[in-house]
Amino acid sequence: MSQHRPAADVRQLARRVLDIEAKAITALIGRIDGSFEQACALLLACKGRVVVTGMGKSGHIGSKIAATLASTGTPAFFVHPGEASHGDLGMITKADVVLAISNSGETAEVVTILPLLKRLGVPLVLLTGARDSTLAGGAAVVLDVGVAEEACPLNLAPTASTTAALAMGDALAVALIESRGFTREDFALSHPGGRLGRRLLLRVADVMHTGEAIPRIGPDATLSAGLLEMTRKNLGMIAVVDGTGRLLGVFTDGDLRRAVDGEVDIHHAPMRAVMTSGGRTIGPAALAAEAVHLMERFKITALPVVDDEGMVVGALNVHNLLRAGVM
Repeated sequence: MSQHRPAADVRQLARRVLDIEAKAITALIGRIDGSFEQACALLLACKGRVVVTGMGKSGHIGSKIAATLASTGTPAFFVHPGEASHGDLGMITKADVVLAISNSGETAEVVTILPLLKRLGVPLVLLTGARDSTLAGGAAVVLDVGVAEEACPLNLAPTASTTAALAMGDALAVALIESRGFTREDFALSHPGGRLGRRLLLRVADVMHTGEAIPRIGPDATLSAGLLEMTRKNLGMIAVVDGTGRLLGVFTDGDLRRAVDGEVDIHHAPMRAVMTSGGRTIGPAALAAEAVHLMERFKITALPVVDDEGMVVGALNVHNLLRAGVM
């Protein structure tokens, strides 16, 4: 093996790789034509699953494309072509569409299953750099992802070609997102464990304190009793309610500071005299992210939760939202 190159040469090589791969992707723009539209139409009309396949590095790219499709509204999975002819072909049904990646268009493992796809009547969408290849001849749609050269200095290792295939796969997935009218809420349903999923799916009712954990007190109770209740429940606020549990007002740490500044007698002043009438509230069905928005907008740290009748059904503060991963 040769000696290590100087750092400057390494940087130059890296720039060359990125330049070649950027050009490979840019070249795809002019190839977005009727064939791309046909591919989208086939995938959109698919009643089953999009079965993605590819061998070697193309297989790794195919796995990523399948994952992207599946997470953006197009049911898809990856099948290894080497396993397909040994039983896994049973995963493919007549309702499916196969998306194959083969730069040469002659990948033996994929060519082997081509007759079986024809027998099933399963359309093949091919991403290839060889439009006159065996696989291209058997495909319903061919998308040209060929590159002028690989980024590998030997022009051998799949580099620019796999990058181009991945980019075309992303183009298909995003085009299908638009065609399906796929929304942020739809995305969240397939990503419930992610931050976006939590922000779009988690409701106030999922994180609020309920029952005896709600800090609340009557309007005629003294401020000192209110402070004891607020301290016990440790939410930084207390809901002032009438005899039926309907919200009359809110008392917060800010109200306490104002009461102290006004030299209010905490042992005799009633809660109705020191509370903020009405106050900011939120409903239990609201998104937890909306509670975050209210707290940030009005610079508050806690909210009572009320139903449509104004009855207090819960309470939450910024710490509940932080623990839930919404903030």
